[in-house]
Amino acid sequence: MLLVHGFFVCFFALCLFMLGRLLLTPRRLHPAQARPRVSILLPARNEAHHIERCLRSLAALHYPAELLEILIGDDHSTDDTAAVVRRFIADKPQFRLVSIGAPVGLAKGKSNAIAQLTRQATADYFLLTDADMTLAPDWVQHMLGAADIDGAGRVGVVTGATTAEGGLFGRLQGLDWLFGLSVIRLLSDAGLPVTAVGNNMLVTRQAYDSIGGYEALAFQITEDLQLFRCIVEAGWDYRNLWHRQVLGVSAPQPTVQCLLEQRKRWMRGTGRLPWYLSGLFGLYGVFYTVLFLPPLMSWPFTPLVFLLKVALQSLFLHLSLRQVGRREPLWMLLTYEYYLAIMSMMVLAYTLLPGHIRWKERRYVWAEV
Repeated sequence: MLLVHGFFVCFFALCLFMLGRLLLTPRRLHPAQARPRVSILLPARNEAHHIERCLRSLAALHYPAELLEILIGDDHSTDDTAAVVRRFIADKPQFRLVSIGAPVGLAKGKSNAIAQLTRQATADYFLLTDADMTLAPDWVQHMLGAADIDGAGRVGVVTGATTAEGGLFGRLQGLDWLFGLSVIRLLSDAGLPVTAVGNNMLVTRQAYDSIGGYEALAFQITEDLQLFRCIVEAGWDYRNLWHRQVLGVSAPQPTVQCLLEQRKRWMRGTGRLPWYLSGLFGLYGVFYTVLFLPPLMSWPFTPLVFLLKVALQSLFLHLSLRQVGRREPLWMLLTYEYYLAIMSMMVLAYTLLPGHIRWKERRYVWAEV
């Protein structure tokens, strides 16, 4: 019993520490004063139903159109993605549709699409996003400001905040994005590099070229984590931003099956995460295993510990939401606890099942990635 009490003391001490960091970490952003030319890279494969939403947000950016180069990479789509893009960009010279060719170097799939787009790009700053995203109007200048283009310029990679929206299922996915990314941001602010998010990321050309680009990297399915790690290991600095000005909003996964496929791919990258993040998520993951062990369950200890966990988690989510300019009612924050518990078990079981990883209608063998 002493070990169990020790576990919960450590668990809640860590929760309180993270809440304190969340409250005390400065969130002010400084947009870049300079206005350099920027290349926005948008790989797309079979995104006809999402991509116009993304393109509209990019067309509405508060940045001089003549300084924007928006490259959309059609990665062998079998739907109407290319036709939708052509119609939208017909009168917008800052946009260009690029047909993705055969793999270059070691790159495959999305990393190959990005590698080819970087070869087409003419700017010194690459902003990466996905076809199912919308970005805040002031996204470009605030991401550039974090890259310190007005100073020494040693920041090689910047990542913004991401959430999702939609109905109940989509909003719960959005809370999941914000919960995980808020923890990652706090670790990054403490000088512990973790990862960047490929749907809301800035990479400087110098940093990208210094590692040889995706064509020089052994293929990994979690390409954003790989790029971040290689850039940081090459000596470049990083920034992780948390503000409504750099918030990206993703379309949610439409079904539980699609969500499980996405999370199985993400689980492949967990083995490459730093030990301190894996440890945090592991501690969180075994919470219920410890709390509901039959010999240890007791009244009122078990319900009180459960309620304390839900209260601290809901407060953390509320503060994280507020810092990026969003709100959710209390019932949604409480519902997230059950969503998290159920999805965690389902994702673990689905990941352990034999079979391929399916991503963008391509199949990858687990051992290959």
